Amino acid sequence: MKTLKLFILPVLLSAFIVLASATDAGKETERIHNAANVLKAFGKMKESIPHQLITDYQGVVIIPNLINAGFVVGGKRGRGIAMVKLADGKWSDPVFITLTGGSLGLQIGVQSVDMILVFRHKGVLAKVKNGDFTIGGDISAAAGPVGRSSTASTDYKLEAEVYSYSRSRGLFAGVTIHGSNLAIDKSANAAFYGKELSSSEIFETGKSTNEAVGVLRTTLGAL
Repeated sequence: MKTLKLFILPVLLSAFIVLASATDAGKETERIHNAANVLKAFGKMKESIPHQLITDYQGVVIIPNLINAGFVVGGKRGRGIAMVKLADGKWSDPVFITLTGGSLGLQIGVQSVDMILVFRHKGVLAKVKNGDFTIGGDISAAAGPVGRSSTASTDYKLEAEVYSYSRSRGLFAGVTIHGSNLAIDKSANAAFYGKELSSSEIFETGKSTNEAVGVLRTTLGAL
């Protein structure tokens, strides 16, 4: 009996670890699905992100359900994904990130918004590695131009390092992100990829065969 217990205990422990890992990875897969749904929702809007902007810029951050709350002193908190363009023009595997920030002013209530940040240079995101940076401090951000056609962006010089778009209840919502902190979600990356990887290592490849990642890439390419 003692021998049987010694055999069963490691088996049960291994099964528990596998189940826990699968559950964690499931949460991250859901985050990827939510990001793809955000892209689809933006694509259905009358005035959306210009296709030319997605074509010319090299990085993107997608944050579903960013919570923007406040009573005089406000705060923001959201979990999302970041992707950059590879040398062949395709999108990399997603890196999981978090966005947090605060603000001061006459504000009250809680608002949930979907946010997309479009980066001019992928190096800005790649340099984050396992650290973080502040939007508006380390880099500047501006409200992005809108328009479906490629010519919709010709009135803009498209020189901002980051363009931001936020959507609430089907309409564009103005959400200030200056002073917000963008950081790598290390635990989420480890749960999804099965091992600890730096953001640079993830950004350098587009080899993930995960179905949700494939849908995300296709949706982003079609925006």
